[in-house]
Amino acid sequence: MKKIKTQFFCQNCGHSSPKWLGKCPSCNEWNSFVEEEVRTIDGEGAQDLKFNGVPMPIDAITADEGERVRSGILEMDRVLGGGIVRGSAVLVGGDPGIGKSTLLLQVLQKLAEQELTVLYVSGEESAKQIKLRGKRLGASSKNLLVLVEIDLDAILRQIKEIKPAAVVIDSIQTVYSSVLSSAPGSVGQVREATEKLILVAKKTGIPIFLVGHVTKDGSIAGPKVMEHMVDTVLYFEGDSGHAYRIIRGIKNRFGPANEIGIFEMRDNGLIEVANPSEFFLSERPEGASGSVVSPSLEGTRPILVEIQSLVSATNLGMPRRTAIGVDHNRVSMLVAVMGKVCGLQLGNQDIFINVAGGVKVEEPAIDMGIVASMASSYLDRPIDAGTVVFGEVGLSGEVRGISQMDVRIKEAARMGFNRCILPRTQGRDRQTGEGARMKLIRISSLKELLGHLF
Repeated sequence: MKKIKTQFFCQNCGHSSPKWLGKCPSCNEWNSFVEEEVRTIDGEGAQDLKFNGVPMPIDAITADEGERVRSGILEMDRVLGGGIVRGSAVLVGGDPGIGKSTLLLQVLQKLAEQELTVLYVSGEESAKQIKLRGKRLGASSKNLLVLVEIDLDAILRQIKEIKPAAVVIDSIQTVYSSVLSSAPGSVGQVREATEKLILVAKKTGIPIFLVGHVTKDGSIAGPKVMEHMVDTVLYFEGDSGHAYRIIRGIKNRFGPANEIGIFEMRDNGLIEVANPSEFFLSERPEGASGSVVSPSLEGTRPILVEIQSLVSATNLGMPRRTAIGVDHNRVSMLVAVMGKVCGLQLGNQDIFINVAGGVKVEEPAIDMGIVASMASSYLDRPIDAGTVVFGEVGLSGEVRGISQMDVRIKEAARMGFNRCILPRTQGRDRQTGEGARMKLIRISSLKELLGHLF
């Protein structure tokens, strides 16, 4: 008999090792290695994994961006780069219950309303459960087919027979192949299922959406190579404490990465938020210190976010630093710069910073907004409600220029703001359109900031 080859795989990140290890050298997880069978591809199986292509001159290859299929949900199309590309593989991850299945069922319903046959494959719910959710969402089209199956060969057979316009696999961790003896959800099974489904998508031109579970640190469970195999990786952000949901494109071969789509969770499913700036600023307090609005750029979309700070004297030996929605290390750096340049000694103060609405902002353009909100709270002096602030702050207190300032200014003007404090080093002196109504105050150092704010 042919000897079965095995290897040990980390069930958290997919790292492989010829022997068992107590701690994974890749993700530092303990006791995560499990022995799994390594499949050798030969004979018929090798033929299934071939494209049988021939070299072609690149100018002889026909490709048209107009081949995209509109999903009917504008926010979803935005994240995908303008629509669903035929033959693409899209991996959708997020916390349990955040709305992955809900959104994809709504996408399939919109496609079914366009007289396209679509297939929803579930390995976690029964057909009755899917029907009940579909009834709540209004998904009742005869073109929306539901298949409850976890066997990979059976799923592939149905895809080839039906030839749907789009397929959703919910979830990839429940699918198993009889070729491997390991349990569903293991690294080998996830890699095998993903590989075959992507191959079918490329050969047939059928777009496939793969729903992926996430680990406790928020990354998609299974081998990291799965994210490299697919064309697009989408992450759901948000929590049960907020009504909004953000779907962010981490990787996209057919459009800009870091593009976001914003939805509001309601009883009848996820509803698009057409004006996210208004959504995040709807409950902004009036006349309160420690609050400032800063324009952030998410992909190609400008969004106004409210940065809130609370600075108060500490009763502890070690002051507390809490940052929600912004980088904790960057806040510590800005506190040190404020003490050195502006003379605001915050070393003995508890500092709490929050981006209202629960949105996460990672770009350095909001540095000056963080500084302004902390200064406002420390001095207990509110910032004018019609002012927006943005710019990157360096270690010597200089204010550095950022990208696409005109877009941020126009978004602030559209929302009714009339004054903008921004870096001196970039931007055109003349604004057009809505941005022409803004009073622009250009500064080059934090020393100038406090005089213009208060």
